[in-house]
Amino acid sequence: MKYLLMLALAVLALLWWRSLASRGTGDKRKPATPPPPPPPPPPQAMIACDHCGVHLPGADAVQGAHGAYCSPAHRQAAEKQ
Repeated sequence: MKYLLMLALAVLALLWWRSLASRGTGDKRKPATPPPPPPPPPPQAMIACDHCGVHLPGADAVQGAHGAYCSPAHRQAAEKQ
């Protein structure tokens, strides 16, 4: 029983010594936080193709003389009519 008590005291002393040692040598600065992620892009305006009616983002539309189209082929087909 005496040896078990001495072992427990030795373990407690070791843990106490390690906690004191880690406080004295550690870096005092806070760890850097990662920057927040960039905000998502705003939603794009959707328009309908004047030939087939499919909806697509306005930035992807092909502009023609009579409106906006989903492809150059639909622009050409609409201008032939």
